[in-house]
Amino acid sequence: MSRVHLIDHPLIQHKLTFIRDKNTGSKDFRDLVSEVATLMAYEVTRDFPLEDAEVETPIGLARTRVIAGKKVGIIAILRAGLGMIDGMLKLIPAAKVGHIGIYRDPETLKPIDYYCKLPPDVSERDLILVDPMLATGGSATAAIRFLKERGAVNIKLMVLIAAPEGIRMVQEHHPDVDVFTAAIDERLNSHGYIVPGLGDAGDRLFGTK
Repeated sequence: MSRVHLIDHPLIQHKLTFIRDKNTGSKDFRDLVSEVATLMAYEVTRDFPLEDAEVETPIGLARTRVIAGKKVGIIAILRAGLGMIDGMLKLIPAAKVGHIGIYRDPETLKPIDYYCKLPPDVSERDLILVDPMLATGGSATAAIRFLKERGAVNIKLMVLIAAPEGIRMVQEHHPDVDVFTAAIDERLNSHGYIVPGLGDAGDRLFGTK
């Protein structure tokens, strides 16, 4: 069964409070989402392997360590996942970026895909799939399936807020994919929104309704 990593760092929890606040405007919302994505990236990349290295400082030779040739891909679930990309790239600037377009049918709540553009070597990369919300789990589960169908092997899912229902769906369909989240909320409502959640992340990022 995949593991769920709850990232409860005080800075993340502080910023998440303002992300949830309905009075936070689009600009501040975008900035906060990007900042939290940067902070969460520290935990998501914690298990990257290191190898020994040597550098010469102004004083002498230092035996140090560097990341061991990791090839990383950051995959955004459109459109709300776009708000997390810049924050991730601040820490992993060499990462390749992919996009998967999925929308949720308002009647059935089932995911419908419309776009997929990925780095050509996804099978060789450690992939971090990002989306602010893990609600029903349908979009994330479908996106992970798309990645696996194209050869991806090492996948992590990173979200700001998760519902128990979404976590269960990901664990049921993709037990090899770990979930990283800053909060696990109460439940979903009848419209498939997380309670208390933060509303529609895409609308709040881009000022749409």
